[in-house]
Amino acid sequence: MEKLEYLKGKLFDSVLEIANKYPDNIAYEFMGKKVKYKKFICEIDLCAKALIKLGVKEDDIVCIAMPNVPQAIIMFYAVNKIGAISNMIHPLSSENEMLQLLNRVKAKTLLLMNQFYNSIKNIRKDTSLENVIIASIKEALPVMKKVPYALTLGRKVPKIDKGEAVLLYKDFLKAVKNDNIELPKISDREEKMAVILQSGGTTGKMKGVCLSNKNINACSVQMKAANPMIDSTDKMLSVMPIFHGNGLVIGVHTMLITGARCILIPRFSPATYAKDLLKHKCNYMSGVPTLFEKLMGVDCMKNADLSFLKGVFSGADYLSVELERKLDSFFEKHNCPVKIRQGYGMTEGVVATSLNPMVDFKEGSIGLPLPDTNMKIVEAGTDKELPVGEVGEIVFSSLTNMMGYYNDEEETKNTLRLHSDGKYWIHSGDLGTKDEDGFYYFKGRIKRMIVTNGYNVFPMELENIIEGNEMVDRCCVIGIPDKERIEKVKAFVVLKKGFEKNDETKEKLRSYFKLNIARYAIPREIEFVEDLPKTKIGKVDYNKLRDEEIRKLNND
Repeated sequence: MEKLEYLKGKLFDSVLEIANKYPDNIAYEFMGKKVKYKKFICEIDLCAKALIKLGVKEDDIVCIAMPNVPQAIIMFYAVNKIGAISNMIHPLSSENEMLQLLNRVKAKTLLLMNQFYNSIKNIRKDTSLENVIIASIKEALPVMKKVPYALTLGRKVPKIDKGEAVLLYKDFLKAVKNDNIELPKISDREEKMAVILQSGGTTGKMKGVCLSNKNINACSVQMKAANPMIDSTDKMLSVMPIFHGNGLVIGVHTMLITGARCILIPRFSPATYAKDLLKHKCNYMSGVPTLFEKLMGVDCMKNADLSFLKGVFSGADYLSVELERKLDSFFEKHNCPVKIRQGYGMTEGVVATSLNPMVDFKEGSIGLPLPDTNMKIVEAGTDKELPVGEVGEIVFSSLTNMMGYYNDEEETKNTLRLHSDGKYWIHSGDLGTKDEDGFYYFKGRIKRMIVTNGYNVFPMELENIIEGNEMVDRCCVIGIPDKERIEKVKAFVVLKKGFEKNDETKEKLRSYFKLNIARYAIPREIEFVEDLPKTKIGKVDYNKLRDEEIRKLNND
C-alpha cells in the first residue's frame, strides 16, 4: 500500500478545506433540515465568535453534553477553530458523574440540551461553571416541524425557571450576529489537544482520554484508506453518540472530511434506526452487535431492499460467530452487497485499530491492523511478543495513540508504555490471538477471564458455544467467587421463543455442554433471564450481573 498522506492542522481546517471543494454538498441533515457545507462553515464561524465574546480562549476547555444534534457538532468545530478543547460528556450522566466530569477539568463553559438541565441544576453551585448554554431540539428543526414538536414532544421538556443563570443557544449566537469580532489566527495545534473523551480504560475507572488534532485526523485518514469506496456522494446514519469515539470520529468527522452527508439522529430505537436507514438509503451503518441483532426483528426490515449499503461495521463489543452468521444471512437475503465487518479499537487509540478487509476476511476475526498501525500479542503487561496462536494481551502503536489520560500520570504510564523497539504501545487490557495470516481475534478482557481450579476460562469462547445451541438466543457467562474453585462459572441464558424455562431445558443444555465444553469450563450454574442488562452504549453489562451475584453471596 502506498504511503498515506495525513491531514495537517486542526480538525476544523480539514472540514473547511472540503467545504471549499464541495460548498453545495449537504454537510448534515436533521429531522428533514438540510444544511450545505458553505452554510455549515458560517454556522461554525458565528459560534466561534460567540465563544470569543464569552471569553473562551485557546486551550480553554468547553464541556459538551449533547446528543447528535446540529448545535453539538457546530459547537465542537467552533471550539476547535479557536484552539480550545472539547470535553465530551454523556448527557444522561448522573448528577455525581456530571459533577466529577465538570470538576476534573475545572469547566467554566457547558453546552447542554434543555431537557437535561436538571442534571446540573442541583450541582452547579459545587462546580466552576460560569456559562451554561442551553440548546433545544425545536430551534434546530425545519420551520414546518417546529409547531408540531412544540405541541407534542416539546411539552414534555421541563421548563427552566426565568431566574436560572443560563444562556439560551439562540441568544448566545444572536449577541454576535452583527458584531465585527475578529477570530484569532490559531495555528500549530496539530500535535495539541483537541478533545477529551471519557473511557473506562483498562481498569474500569472513569478517565479522560486526551486526543490531539493529529490523532483524530489520522484515524479518519486510516479508515478512509481501509474503505476506499467512501466518497462525497455518500450518506452516513450518524446514530452512534458523538460523546464516544465511534460516533464523533467515524459517524461525523470521517464523513465531513470526505464531503459526505451526516444524517444526525439524536436518540434511537431499533425501529427508528431501521426506518431512518430505509428512508435515507444511507450507505454506511455502524453499531454494536446488540443493535444489529434487534434490527433483524423490526417489521419494516422484513421485506427491505438493502442494496444501497456500501459498508456495515460492528464495533464497541464482541460480535459472536453465531450472530455474525445470522447477520450475514439476513443481509444477503435483503440484497445487501456487503457483509458485516468486525473491527477492534479503544478510545485510547481514538476508535479503530483493526478492521476486517472488504474481501478475503475471516469469520470471527477483528481483522487486520489499519494502515500505518502496528499490533502484536504479548505476555500480559510486558513487551514480550508471543508466538502465533497463543493467547496474550493485545497491544498496538499508531499515530492514533492518545496523548494520555487527563491529569492522571500513573494510569497513563500503565497504559501507554515504551517498548524496547523505542515505540510507545497502548496496552489494551484485552486478550487476543493472531493467526498465521496476520488476522487478530478478540478473546475477552483480562479482568473478565475466569480462573477456576487453576484453569483459565474465557467467557466469550463459552458464550459462542452456548449461543450455538438451537434453544439459546443470547447468553452471558461470568465467574463468581467460590471457596473450592476460586471462581465458578455461571451462565445467564435468554431462550428463544417456544422453549420453556424449566429443569428439563437446563438438563438438555448441560448435555450439550458436556459434548462441546471442556469439563473444567462447564458452567456450574444456569439461570434463565428475560434479557441481559446493557450499558449506556448497548454493551452487555457483565459487571452488573457479577456485582449482583456477589451481593447475593454477601447477604447469605
